[in-house]
Amino acid sequence: MVKTLFVRNLKTIYKPWIIFSAILTMYITVIIGMFDPALGESLNQMMESMPQLFSAFGMNAPGSTLLDFMANYLYGFLLICLPLILELIAVNILMVRYVDRGSMAWLLSSPNSRTKICLTQALTLVVSVVLQMGYVVAISMLYAQIQFPDKLDGGKFLILNLGLLGMHLFLSGLCFLGSCFFSEARYALGFGGGLSILFILIQMLSQVGEDMEFLKYLTPITLFDPKAIAAGNGELWMTAVLYLGGILLYGLGITIFSKKDLSL
Repeated sequence: MVKTLFVRNLKTIYKPWIIFSAILTMYITVIIGMFDPALGESLNQMMESMPQLFSAFGMNAPGSTLLDFMANYLYGFLLICLPLILELIAVNILMVRYVDRGSMAWLLSSPNSRTKICLTQALTLVVSVVLQMGYVVAISMLYAQIQFPDKLDGGKFLILNLGLLGMHLFLSGLCFLGSCFFSEARYALGFGGGLSILFILIQMLSQVGEDMEFLKYLTPITLFDPKAIAAGNGELWMTAVLYLGGILLYGLGITIFSKKDLSL
């Protein structure tokens, strides 16, 4: 790792990180605050009037506990999509912009190897993802304790977030791979971002009805099942596959970048 570059990267991406943390705080506190019997009845009535829409967003089983409620209304869609946008922004800042503008030559002119530079950029992205997920855990547990003391099952909640972290390491790895493979911004961001959005859409379609359920086998999003984890029925191997896939995607990206022909 190039320490100077790593510190510079953190100073560059901290502003969008703070902005998205603020957005996540708003959604998390609003959703947790909705865990109320009266509001829950209203949500159930809305769900009954638009069952397919709620199912598409993974919000068709609010459950009876605070953890079930959060898994349904936060982890099924919002906490997958919002951090993904930040990951795309970070990838653009850390890799795509350097190559697309030809300023990668400035980094490569240093005594550090391509592999070391790319590894530093990958590590910065991983750290930003881990910190973002850590913030989600902290603000969720804090606000849940304030609003509903001792109502959140801390053990299952942490396991749920380990799954969420695995999901985002996989998606960010996919975005990072695209930035290492392609030299133009539209292709680099379109590859990782486009595939991630496609996977999310396929997952949404698979939840609409039994006729579309087979689509769940076409998207890695299926490997993160927040409702099953919250219920204590989550499969450990599914989370392990996400972590392994993320490591492989990052590793493949670093290997490709180290050997590719750059027009600088």
